[in-house]
Amino acid sequence: MNNLTLENITLALTNAPEILGKDKYFNSAVLVPLVEIDNKFHFLFEKRADQIRQGGEVSFPGGEFESKKDHGLRHTAIRETIEELGLPSDKIKIIGKVGTLVAPMGVTVDAFLGVLNIQSLDELTLDKNEVEKVFLVPVDHFLKQKPEEYTVKLEVHPSYKDEDGKMVELLPVHKLGLPARYSKPWKNGFHRVFVYNSTEEVIWGITAEIVFELCRMINSSK
Repeated sequence: MNNLTLENITLALTNAPEILGKDKYFNSAVLVPLVEIDNKFHFLFEKRADQIRQGGEVSFPGGEFESKKDHGLRHTAIRETIEELGLPSDKIKIIGKVGTLVAPMGVTVDAFLGVLNIQSLDELTLDKNEVEKVFLVPVDHFLKQKPEEYTVKLEVHPSYKDEDGKMVELLPVHKLGLPARYSKPWKNGFHRVFVYNSTEEVIWGITAEIVFELCRMINSSK
């Protein structure tokens, strides 16, 4: 076997991912849909059906990356939009990628911006198993309005008690010879939570974060 050279190491970086260890996360993708009505662009939002994960919350069309179905995260966003909105693929035009959001609960969300070629929401056939309703909010509403900002406290727990009250050790601190302080919960900082109010629903969390970052890009480009 040849000796490892600096050239080998440098070559390895050509395929370096944007996010290290991304495969350990729950990887998902969403489409940020734009709908033009009366010469004004609107974001299309979904309210998730009650019976599914995070039911009743507002989100963009999207879901988990499925390696057997999807050719990439862009394809995930398109596939989920087709399934949830009942819209044919030729009615969806991807403009570009907004970015990748890494959430503290172990989720990555790749967001793609796209235009839906529709004149009315009546053209959609919602999958009622996943989507309770959809609604539009003008993009200008978010460009002019700053979100309310809150924080939640994050902690790392190396152990926990199960339903029977038995202690479950996740990280064997003493066995590994790690500093004893890590056998107790330790602070992992604070996480910001954005909240936007609209005439339809409260838009918050990951969805609000994506809206905020996209609007910041738009305002910076003016």
